[in-house]
Amino acid sequence: MAVRTAVRAAVVPAVGAPLEVTGIELPEPGPGQVRVRLAAAGVCHSDLSLSNGTMRVPLPAVLGHEGAGTVVAVGEGVTHVAPGDAVVLNWAPSCGTCHACSLGEVWLCANALAGAANLHARRADDGTDLHPGLNVAAFAEETVVSASCLLPAPEGIPLTEAALLGCAVLTGYGAVHHSAKVREGETVAVFGAGGVGLATLQAARIAGASKIVAVDVSPDKEELARAAGATDYLLASDTTAREIRALTGKQGVDVAVECVGRAATIRTAWESTRRGGRTTVVGIGGKDQQVTFNALEIFHWGRTLSGCVYGNADPARDLPVIAAHARAGRLDLGALVTERIALDGIPAAFENMLAGKGGRALVVF
Repeated sequence: MAVRTAVRAAVVPAVGAPLEVTGIELPEPGPGQVRVRLAAAGVCHSDLSLSNGTMRVPLPAVLGHEGAGTVVAVGEGVTHVAPGDAVVLNWAPSCGTCHACSLGEVWLCANALAGAANLHARRADDGTDLHPGLNVAAFAEETVVSASCLLPAPEGIPLTEAALLGCAVLTGYGAVHHSAKVREGETVAVFGAGGVGLATLQAARIAGASKIVAVDVSPDKEELARAAGATDYLLASDTTAREIRALTGKQGVDVAVECVGRAATIRTAWESTRRGGRTTVVGIGGKDQQVTFNALEIFHWGRTLSGCVYGNADPARDLPVIAAHARAGRLDLGALVTERIALDGIPAAFENMLAGKGGRALVVF
């Protein structure tokens, strides 16, 4: 009988059902696979979207896609990592061969989630098979992943903070530097000051933006936003676009980055940019979130509206660059974290996200 490892994990049993912290059993890593002991995992809004059905994933599942840890064991054929190595999980590894990858758009890889079907965790109590949500199943003390899902953890960065590099920081940094391509001296508005929004604010500061306006529904986030680089802070309202234009000589910002995923916020972000400005949408909304424009305004304003997947980033390329910013003190990873929790604190972290509270909650094992 194959040896299996028992660990604790947060399992979502069905759409809309409460998460259950329970025992699961992991197989030994097979060919091309690696077992990782997690140091920390970030709680992302995408995990909430997967649990409530906004985004679809086979269930029951172990969620969590932003994490870092230490290699415990490797399967046959794995040579680029070894037991004891510190690694960052990459939930969307590119295959290098599909059409998107051939164009250099690795963040749109058609096969990024293909490896998940080969991983076979199960509940300890009844043997039910568990799907690894977004490939890596980081809401667990240990996980078994495809070796392609691992990147070397940057030196000089605590492994708990390195977990944030796997989603929030890559997304925020990439949204500014790759999708919106913010230039020094430009003005930027960031909608949403959660984990990704705070990373986006820091990235805009690193890019040399002259004015950075943070917008959120919560007055409690102003201090966090200003510490991340915001020069101005606005509470979201029906007059937000008008207020942003007032802060920018009635022009509007050069760039707006939407980190919420709501139709009204996307529309406001677009209206907040100047004529010819750029709006990048990072937030993931549901199919019922319909954004409307009329043909005349699209022509008149000449604005650009674009989606942004995983920050349009190449993790292998961007992780060392981001790590250099962190080591130099330009990027403060710890400032993104407003709560450190255990596995059983994830449901409360979901509730805080729904209520618009805090930045990143970090599960520390």
